[in-house]
This record gives sequence, structure tokens and C-alpha cells, in this order.
Amino acid sequence: MTSNGTSGPDAFLLTGVSVFDGTGSAPVRDQAIVVEGRRISWMGPQSDAPSFAPEKIHDGQGGTVIPGMINCHTHVANDGDGDLFAQVQADSLPISTVRGVKNLMIALQSGVTSVRDCGAADNLAIELSKAVDEGMIAGPRIRAAGRVITMTGGHGHFIGRQADGPVGTAQATRAELAGGAHFIKVMATGGVLTKGVHPNQTALQVDELTAVAREAHNAGRRVASHAIGGQGIKNALKAGIDSIEHGFYLDDESLEAAVAQGTYLVPTLIAVNRIVENGDKIPRWVVEKAESESGHHRDSFVAAIRSGMKIAAGTDAGTPFNPHGELPTELELMVDFGLSPTEALVAATRNAAENIDLLHEVGTLEVGKLADLVLLSGDPTADISATRNVVMVVKEGVVHRNELKSASPA
Repeated sequence: MTSNGTSGPDAFLLTGVSVFDGTGSAPVRDQAIVVEGRRISWMGPQSDAPSFAPEKIHDGQGGTVIPGMINCHTHVANDGDGDLFAQVQADSLPISTVRGVKNLMIALQSGVTSVRDCGAADNLAIELSKAVDEGMIAGPRIRAAGRVITMTGGHGHFIGRQADGPVGTAQATRAELAGGAHFIKVMATGGVLTKGVHPNQTALQVDELTAVAREAHNAGRRVASHAIGGQGIKNALKAGIDSIEHGFYLDDESLEAAVAQGTYLVPTLIAVNRIVENGDKIPRWVVEKAESESGHHRDSFVAAIRSGMKIAAGTDAGTPFNPHGELPTELELMVDFGLSPTEALVAATRNAAENIDLLHEVGTLEVGKLADLVLLSGDPTADISATRNVVMVVKEGVVHRNELKSASPA
């Protein structure tokens, strides 16, 4: 096995590890895991591990195994360029596709085995998801929204399907579902990265959002809503949206509703931070909006933690100076603002899997589930920055990265 190489789906044994199973329980030491084909076939104390040929044994050297991490908010066709709008406007479909393939590899090597793409032009993310599923390219599995649904001239219209009125948004939702969308992304407010639109601006109204949720739920699909301003958040919650993306102005009323409904928050803390930190390299109109909202973003996240609102991890990867592979930074910010390291890990594993409707297959380490696992050097429940120390990445039983010193050919 060479570093960053790929082995076939043959069975192997990983020994000498602590296991964090994604449920929030403390890591269990001196464990072993058997991967057979695409799935985990055995887990337990190393002393009870079944026999394997030496060349099929990986010594984890005391590291910690966690479930493959999940990034619930990405834009796979974009790579963190300082002028996102200009990149989207300039890129041809082939160039966007190449960017997407590169970004997916970066994410996979960082320990992310599933992503949710929250908007790409030309159904690109949907097509890339097929390429990953069919083994044409290496990358995390993708749950893709296709084109975002936004009001005429609304946030993200340049990668979206513009629609107005409940009939219009229902038709737009049906069209995206027919195009293969795994979930629907809708815009309840304005945003930072669309010129002439303010983040606090209320966009699609309750009846329009309700039509989206009805059509998506009838088809067995979830709905994520970009929602920054307070009224837009409330409108999305009244409509029955499944996750609030960003959520800069959560108040007591909206938090009470979110907790009662089981709505997820995907805070994307890194996104605004990176714009503010690189303000001299980004169009000024973007920076001014980010600077005005960064404090509200932090305060809203802290309030969500205190309320008990469910939280799933996502970075908004692809936005300015926010490349793919930066999920550890998001988890570090979550911990800085009040989550425990264990809670942050759950947000990137079990909770994230539920939020993208894949908990039956991934998100926790259990016999019978897909063998998505990441070996880290160190204990991320003690120091969340250990999520940066990736030693091995396995997705559906295939080893995509192996930095173990004594790795044997698989």
C-alpha cells in the first residue's frame, strides 16, 4: 500500500485502536474492526479478534477510529476563490467538473466520506454523485440538491431556479426532484455572496416555502433552507423545513420551534470568518456584509447550543478562502463557541448522517453498516484538533489513504 493509494474491497483487520462509535459514548480502547467487502462485519476487543493473514492486518498503533466524517454544506464545483461570483460566471461546465473532481479528492483525503452539496449550476453535483457511486472517480458520496430554489433575483439566483408564488415553487421543486435531486435547497433570506441582496432580507414567504416542503416530503426528500435573518428563519420553520443553514438570527421563538420540530442547524461558522479574515482579497461588497453579520452568527450559535437545538456540521466549502478539506476548522470553532469535542464529533458523524438521511448506512460504527471509517492519531474527544491528524481513510471498505508506518500491501 502506498500513501494515498487505494486497495480493493477484500477483507482486512484493523487492530490496536480506540473506537469512537459516533453515538457520543467515550472511545473504547484496545479494539479491533473487521471490514469485509463494503461493510463492517465484526467489532470488539482486540483479544477476541478473528485470525487474519499478516498481510491483511493493519496495526492502528494506538490511534482512534471514528466514523467517516460528513460535511453537510458544501459546493463541490467551487474551490474557495476570493471572488466566488466571478468564478461561477467564468467557469465552463468542463472546468466546473474538473474543479469538482479535485475538490472531492481533497475532501476524501481529509477524512470526509459523505458530503451534501447545497447548490451547483447545471445539475453538476447530481452528475458527480453518479460518477462517485459508479466508481468512475474517487470521492465522498454526494447528496446533491441540484439547483437552489430562490425568488426572482434572490440569493444564489446565478446557480438557481428562480420561482415565485406557491405554484411556482412547487413546480420548481418537482423539476429538481425529476432531475435527480437527493434533497431540496431553498432560499428563505438574502445572503452575503449575492450582489444587491442583504443577508437579512426576507425572501420566499411561508406559503412558497410550504409548497416546497410539501412536494419534497411527498417524494420522501428533505429540505434545507438558507436562512440568515430572523423572519426568514421563522418562515422556514413554519413551513416545516428540515434544516436551517447558517441561522444568524435565531431567537427564543425560533429556537423553541426548532427544538420542538427536531429541526437541524448547520451553522457554517468558518464561512463568514474566512471572509472577514481575508477582507483585502475579496470584493468589498461581500466583506461589508460579512463583517456586519459575524457577531450575530456567533451569538446565534451559542444560543442554539443552550436551547438544545440539533446541530450538524457543515462548512459551506467553496465560498471565499473556504476550500474543501477544512471540516476540522469548523469543528474547532464549534468547540471554541461552546460544544464539547465529543458533541462536535457527533455533529460531524451521527447527527450529520441523520440530517442527510443516511443514518441507516453511515454516521456510526456498527456491524452491518457501510465501512466508512477514519483513523486519527490522538484522541479527538480530548482535543478536537486531532481530526486534522488523519492516518487512514476507508470508504465502503476501500482504503483511500494509509499513512501507517508499517502498512502492508492490501
